[in-house]
Amino acid sequence: MNQFFESLGQDWVDAAKRRGVAIAKPALDSQIALELLELARVAAHTQERRFAPLTSFLAGVAAERLRAAKPEIDDATLAEFILEVRQKLEREVPGL
Repeated sequence: MNQFFESLGQDWVDAAKRRGVAIAKPALDSQIALELLELARVAAHTQERRFAPLTSFLAGVAAERLRAAKPEIDDATLAEFILEVRQKLEREVPGL
């Protein structure tokens, strides 16, 4: 995606290694990144504004669980998965 996220991905690999675990370097697909940013934007307009970062985290957890259950899912499908929930949340927020 960009150098910041490339470096951050390596930081996660290094932190896991210090705990005795080897993980693949996490990467951020641009479509998924866009959906996560939009999800955070919508969450920031709810009564629980401070939950926006946690909303994105939870989306990531859910997306990886979906991928674990169905490994053939591609990044575009994961972006659509996040979009679906974001649009539901968006309909529930007055004035959006």
